[in-house]
This record gives sequence, C-alpha cells and structure tokens, in this order.
Amino acid sequence: MIDLVQLQKRVYQNKLEKGFNVTDIYQEFCLTHGELSEACDAYRKKKDDLGEELADVAIYLIGLAEILGINLEEEIMNKIDKNEKRSYENRDGVLIKVKE
Repeated sequence: MIDLVQLQKRVYQNKLEKGFNVTDIYQEFCLTHGELSEACDAYRKKKDDLGEELADVAIYLIGLAEILGINLEEEIMNKIDKNEKRSYENRDGVLIKVKE
C-alpha cells in the first residue's frame, strides 16, 4: 500500500530540489491540466506511454495537494465514502443523482 502522505512530501521535495514551481498555484493547475491532456492524447493515439502520462497527472496532483497543505489521502477516502452513499437514476440515458 502506498503512503500518500509520504508520497506528497517526496514529490514536493523533488520539486524543490529541481527548482520547479511551488508558489504559483494557478500555474500548477494549468500544468496538471496539460498533463491530463497529454494522457488523453496518448490514449487517443494508442501510444505506449499512456501509463507514464497518467503517472505525470498523479504526480502533479499530488504535488499540488502538498503545496496547498491538503491531505490528499484523507480527502480521497472521504470522497469515496461519499460517492458510495450516493444513488443515481437513469433518465433517458443520463445518470441523475437522486440521493446524496
């Protein structure tokens, strides 16, 4: 099992050591978005590096969480619990949330 808290610290430390941005939050969101676009492109073009592109997305997201002081592991677990309690109904081919 991965310790996401330690992983956040490791990603952040690497950013510091390599001189990457750790202060411009909007830039980090844009770079994360760019990595997701690269992953989508790799999937669409059936490239061999899809896994690496998805890893880049995760690394940027993990680093952003650390920069913002967010315990991503805790937030993910809370969100999974919340999602599991939700109910959806299919209305004309569209899933609509009917219970929170």
